Amino acid sequence: MAIRLTDVANEAGVSLATASRVLNGSARKPAEEISLRVRAAAEKLGYFPNAQAQALARSSTKLVGLVVHDIADPYFSSIARGVQRGLDASGIQLLLTSTGAEHDREIAAVRAFMSHRTDAIIISGTRRLSGDQELMELLESYQSNGGQVAMIGQTFPATGGIQVDNAGTASDLAGELLKAGHRRFVVLAGDPNLVTAKHRADGFVSKLERSGVPVEEVLHGAFSREGGYLVMSDYLRRYQSTEYTDPVCVFCVSDVMALGAIRAIREHGLRIPGDIAIAGFDDIPTLIDVTPSVSTARLPLEEMGRMAGEMVLTHSDSKLLVVSGTPVLRESTGNR
Repeated sequence: MAIRLTDVANEAGVSLATASRVLNGSARKPAEEISLRVRAAAEKLGYFPNAQAQALARSSTKLVGLVVHDIADPYFSSIARGVQRGLDASGIQLLLTSTGAEHDREIAAVRAFMSHRTDAIIISGTRRLSGDQELMELLESYQSNGGQVAMIGQTFPATGGIQVDNAGTASDLAGELLKAGHRRFVVLAGDPNLVTAKHRADGFVSKLERSGVPVEEVLHGAFSREGGYLVMSDYLRRYQSTEYTDPVCVFCVSDVMALGAIRAIREHGLRIPGDIAIAGFDDIPTLIDVTPSVSTARLPLEEMGRMAGEMVLTHSDSKLLVVSGTPVLRESTGNR
């Protein structure tokens, strides 16, 4: 038989209302001696406070919802770890859901967090070029009712969070590759309908064009490891280079795409970087296990998550922080 709050009140010799004030976090605090007696009775009987009752008493659930596209992707797992760090020592619990980048599942996740009366919702993931109106209106409604919102990657006009300068960072990476002597480029541009993929590809291509170096091909596909593998495989079936004396440099708009591309290159019996150089974007933690080491643009992923967590804790969720990445050239583009 479950222990009820009434049982705790009887054990402590107080009223039900007093026991509720002590255990459910009401602003009206009984005397310390009474509070100690109630907590001792609860511990003796093995009573656990009702979370819903606590939320009503203090107008807070002590819950934050985090929506990511794919928790198996090291990009999002790093951000999730950072959000958890940002909430450390706050007493707040993090609820996590992975949507697979499906718009309907993302909407459903936000509605579920709203129905659970979470104090805040953090959303990490690329936005689409169009079709986000429903999500934007939903978040605005949530904010108007006191909820906190922080977005990581791109933000909406009414929300704050961490915005990544994808175009500028990709431009910087292109500049470093040019300095390293590369003159032939192919871009694995991901899904052209995703803002992140488009901005990274556009920033990279624009830098090359300003430098007088035309891009040989811009190839589109899924913004995933499998997408990188399939697009690269198709390209390699058409790839021609006399003895690979002037290898092409392939820029992938994410590291996971780069990992898929590397698999395709190896399956075709080609060498990295001797036959084909390759660079990614993000500097996900799993790159440390890849040989040769992969050139990329490093984003402070865990730090971005931490900042978003702290934003909702301090009710500065309307604040916008812009984060830039840092080019890192490694063995996959002929650098050490």
